[in-house]
Amino acid sequence: MELQRDLILKSFLVESEESLAEMEQSVLELETQPDSEELIQAIFRVVHTAKGNAALLELQSLLAFAHTLEDLLDAVRTRKLEVTRDISSVLLASVDVLREMAIAAGEGSDEIGPNAEAVLKSILDQLKKTGSTTAQPGGAADAGPNVTDVPLSAAAPAAREASRTLRVDVGKLDRLLDLTGEITIARGRMAQLLVDKEHVNIDEIREAHRFVDALHSELQEMVVKTRMVPVGPLLRHYARTVHDLAKSHGKMAQLHIEGEDVEVDTSVVEHLKDPLLHMVRNAIDHGIEPPDVRRAQGKLPIGAVTVKAMHAAGSIMIEVSDDGAGLDRQKIVALARKRGLVADPERLSDHDVWQLIFESGFSTATEVSDLSGRGVGMDVIRRNVECLRGSVYVGSRPGVGTTVHICLPLTLAMIDGFGVGVGDETCVIPVDQVIECVELPPDEHSTAQKAGVMRLRGEALPYVCLKDHFGFTGKRAPRQNVIVVQHDSRRAGLAVEDLYGTTQTVIKPLPPIFKNVPGISGSAILGNGRVALILDVPTVLRDFQSQPAKLASIGQP
Repeated sequence: MELQRDLILKSFLVESEESLAEMEQSVLELETQPDSEELIQAIFRVVHTAKGNAALLELQSLLAFAHTLEDLLDAVRTRKLEVTRDISSVLLASVDVLREMAIAAGEGSDEIGPNAEAVLKSILDQLKKTGSTTAQPGGAADAGPNVTDVPLSAAAPAAREASRTLRVDVGKLDRLLDLTGEITIARGRMAQLLVDKEHVNIDEIREAHRFVDALHSELQEMVVKTRMVPVGPLLRHYARTVHDLAKSHGKMAQLHIEGEDVEVDTSVVEHLKDPLLHMVRNAIDHGIEPPDVRRAQGKLPIGAVTVKAMHAAGSIMIEVSDDGAGLDRQKIVALARKRGLVADPERLSDHDVWQLIFESGFSTATEVSDLSGRGVGMDVIRRNVECLRGSVYVGSRPGVGTTVHICLPLTLAMIDGFGVGVGDETCVIPVDQVIECVELPPDEHSTAQKAGVMRLRGEALPYVCLKDHFGFTGKRAPRQNVIVVQHDSRRAGLAVEDLYGTTQTVIKPLPPIFKNVPGISGSAILGNGRVALILDVPTVLRDFQSQPAKLASIGQP
């Protein structure tokens, strides 16, 4: 029975997180639609379900809290209480407490903590306005912190474990089962042909192999589709973040979401959380102006933060935009000149100027606050995105707003790579970052030269010898090729010994010895059983920016 209870608790955690996220969204919408019966009923249903689950699992503290919260919602539903900002704050704080108590239940705890006591007191204060005599459960103290001061609960290990679950359409599972059966039959057919190879035409074996290969490709595609989840639930989480951050800084803002049905690999969703959080925080702090400033500029007092998701050429595009003040070019240029990031920042295009905000420690904030001022937010966004083999750039119009664009692969499990020979090793370069392949000019074949600049159709192209860059063993070939790669606006060449062509590669995690090697993002098993290293092109390209003066002086006409 204990095992069965553990399974029920795990299901309870998953269901609670989903329903509480819906409740949170409904409460935020209720602020702008206080007379909506549908929203009030939706919130009531979530709390009533939580109360029923608590009774089933004998969670007395959670049951008592949910019962008291039901009393408040019933007063709102029967119009004994009007929906005000105070009521909304109490309901949002109740979501945090319910989430916190559900996580605690998953870890074997069922208590009324300080946060719950503070929220219970706020609920009872609201009920007193209706003349209700509901007793306060859990022995809450007479005094407690204001509901708006109750912090959001931190994610516990039990919640993280619950978030790793995935709901899969039964139709996809049925197709997976069919494919495994077909592959079993096809493998049996192939084995029989190989046994009778003396009496079988080679074309029959070749045709059987093609059939098995087609089934395997479909199975691989179906497994990838099975891991796909819509980004909507992730994006809706930030509605609360926008609401709370704007309120705490004397601003007004709402989150608008587009493309909720866009699907992406579940592992990509996990890695998107931190970059999206930093982008939303920056939009509130640097973009959205206070209500009085917005009114003076002819804008609505409530700012808009829009998160948009879409598919584009086999990738997923995420855009986070605001209708705020936009970036200040002069301020960014002045700071770039002060820090010596570029020699002549005034001559840069707007696109290149905006990209400077991703530099580590770069911040235009005049003072450090709980949101900004230390210059780490945008740097975190860039590093996290590039770790996912993605790219990020910024667009802005003064007085109109700013948009951060992120482009990511749909899955992190596989990659279309271009295989190259580097010394005695094999490396894989992501195909979407390869522009072309050219031969290294004869005058650049010096064995002592680890990097340089070659001329490609009249333009200077910096390049690096990968064998020397990573210190691989083996001799440099007398004839080398250069793979021209690009990431964002940076372009460079990677000198290699051999070209093996494109292949679809399954990404494997790096062994501990390579964990801290810059320029390597993963590994792959080749058809011959050897291990190939997958290059981290953005990191390699950043090496070309470390010696700008040297690169500027090489290869000049």
